[in-house]
Amino acid sequence: MRACFIQNFDVSPAIVEVEKSTPKSGEVAVEIHACGLNFADLLLLSGRYQDTPALPFIPGLELAGIIREVGADVNGLAIGDRVAVFSGQGGLAEAGVFPAERVTRIPDDMSFADAAAFQITYGTGLLALDHCARLQPGETLLVTGAAGGVGLTAVEIGKRLGARVIAHARGAEKLAVAKAAGADHLIDANEDLRQAVKDLGGADVVYEAIGGEVWKAAFRATNPGGRLLPIGFAGGDVPLIPANHLLVKNLSVIGFYFAGYLKSHPAVVRGAIGRLLGWYSDGSLRPHISHKLPLEQVDVGLDLLRSRKATGKVVIMIQPEA
Repeated sequence: MRACFIQNFDVSPAIVEVEKSTPKSGEVAVEIHACGLNFADLLLLSGRYQDTPALPFIPGLELAGIIREVGADVNGLAIGDRVAVFSGQGGLAEAGVFPAERVTRIPDDMSFADAAAFQITYGTGLLALDHCARLQPGETLLVTGAAGGVGLTAVEIGKRLGARVIAHARGAEKLAVAKAAGADHLIDANEDLRQAVKDLGGADVVYEAIGGEVWKAAFRATNPGGRLLPIGFAGGDVPLIPANHLLVKNLSVIGFYFAGYLKSHPAVVRGAIGRLLGWYSDGSLRPHISHKLPLEQVDVGLDLLRSRKATGKVVIMIQPEA
């Protein structure tokens, strides 16, 4: 089978022929149709991700396809099932073998592209905002990087949970994408973020994906008793958090990492994904995919993330869409 294979860090991935694997007990083999790219893939390729596997490996954290083989001791899954998989690795290939516990059946009306773009961003958004930060109807949610993969889904979910949503992104095109997802107020990255948010009454919950100066400005615009979620550091600068300011304003900073939660709270994650798939089926959620590319253009897709030229998700189509 063809696969995107990483033999050394900081080197462009190569598409090579590798042997298929056979599922062992508790595993299933999946014919992969689509793989969603994430900012974490860039960290994987440089060896800087917290869950970077040992070399060599096939990247690709989330995928969708069809089960072709089922190992022993697997219940509730069958050959022919259409599924999404939070794989952690192995998604950028024509096939792969994955633990059954990482596999979720998808609705019949859900495309493989949508399924491959779904679990990480929407799962992070719902669990972080609802389960961790306890976002309440009528509260104000600030989302930074609001046109990116995790940011855009946070805008959608925040609105679904009844919040007033402030979206922060760079440029009119990206802000328009956030507005279409339901944002009530828009702030361009060239504006003074702290002042603009304070002019709107401050933020009760902050969903922050950039880091650096953006985090500092959002932190200072958070209302007393507010909750801040450091979701990522796309700007490259991991900020320090002044504990004395937490004390004075009674703020809470809540870390959330989807893969870690899957290990520590698997039932909570499964419940959230089931809830999200229900929202997809009733038409409430639709992943925004700005680019669909073939496997041979993985480098192009990664560069779109690196340069922040994508909005929503970039999906690699392993198999042509029907």
